[in-house]
Amino acid sequence: MIQRPKGTADILPEDMNLWHYIEETARRVLDQYRYFEIRTPMFESYELFSRGVGETTDVVSKEMYDFYDKGDRHIALKPEGTAPIVRAYVENKLYAPEQVKPYKVYYMGPMFRYERPQSGRLRQFHQIGVEVFGEANAAKDVETIALAMDLFKSLNIQHIKLVINSLGDTSSRLAYRQALIDYLTPFTDELSEDSKTRLHKNPLRVLDSKDKKDIEIVANAPSILDYLSEESTKRFNDVQSLLTALGIDFEIDPNMVRGLDYYQDTIFEIMSEDKVFGAQTTICGGGNYDGLVQEISDGKESVPGFGFGLGIERLILLMKAQAVAVPEMHALDVYVVNIGEGTDEAAMKIMQHIRHAGFSADRNFSGAKPKKQFKDANKLGADLVVTIGESELENNQITVKHMTSGNEAAYPLEKFADDFASIYQELNQ
Repeated sequence: MIQRPKGTADILPEDMNLWHYIEETARRVLDQYRYFEIRTPMFESYELFSRGVGETTDVVSKEMYDFYDKGDRHIALKPEGTAPIVRAYVENKLYAPEQVKPYKVYYMGPMFRYERPQSGRLRQFHQIGVEVFGEANAAKDVETIALAMDLFKSLNIQHIKLVINSLGDTSSRLAYRQALIDYLTPFTDELSEDSKTRLHKNPLRVLDSKDKKDIEIVANAPSILDYLSEESTKRFNDVQSLLTALGIDFEIDPNMVRGLDYYQDTIFEIMSEDKVFGAQTTICGGGNYDGLVQEISDGKESVPGFGFGLGIERLILLMKAQAVAVPEMHALDVYVVNIGEGTDEAAMKIMQHIRHAGFSADRNFSGAKPKKQFKDANKLGADLVVTIGESELENNQITVKHMTSGNEAAYPLEKFADDFASIYQELNQ
């Protein structure tokens, strides 16, 4: 028997109600913040991620699904959403003067990383993310963070916390890079193999190591906050002031660096300590990437950017663990019960009248007995049940029953066909 690839999941119809609720709630909140959807290809040039995300990151060095196509082009399934959005932004000249600033977009869709599958971490996973291009300032940072927090609030997620840090501008990072190398060099022999490789290529990556010994070593490393330039210090202080003004609680973690190389200045993570994950887990993360547009455009354009991504699979685990109430997204308005061999055509016409009036309808097509059909209607949660039998056809009457109240009435076929909306409203009063 052929089975799905390891690290993937089938999202079955009975699971889709929750997925649709998350996506539709997100679209509503994103619309309030005036973000517009963008869709990019599932695969991109390998170079987009090696240059944009960073050769030494785990994402590029260990986790990407990459291959050479029939034209000998090096291709990668996209492991994250920001670099493709920036590529589209540059390639389609969305920075042009006639475009309204800031330029705000969001995406929803699958990403691919070859990593060890576990709860909430799959090789094909799904993200909701946003990117905003425009001014580089604390106000833009905080509005985007507030958007992320509002998404979780709108989904009734509890027990989360916001953690922030600043990675500084280019001059800040260079100063800190050397300080970090100086601190870590005496520990070279004790570092993990990955961290030894990163020590001189990208020492900030050592701060992101999950190796227990590395974590002990970097616990006493110098703080990047002590190396921020005057401009970066002001921006980070302004971020804290604005978050406080909006009533958004936060913590500062000076060792937080995120897993991608393009971040600068403000970064953030939203974390959950819910027992479903077994330990504190990041469910949303992002930050500022002022240099990424310049990198992708080969230095031709320099536009600040800020964004975040959140994992839908982790979000679903969290919502289920917290028993978040989710409304039925695809309620059944009417179930049609037809009794007798000569009623099939009439039942089909009735179904179409109902649907064309703007309501959902379903029926049993196997000729099941009435008892089984009524049982199915109840199981499917139908609001109304329409009964059409041979006697109804003879009398040109259709019986309609409201399943909750038990109210029942008969209507001429003509009224049913011409004005089902008023019938539905009448029985739901």
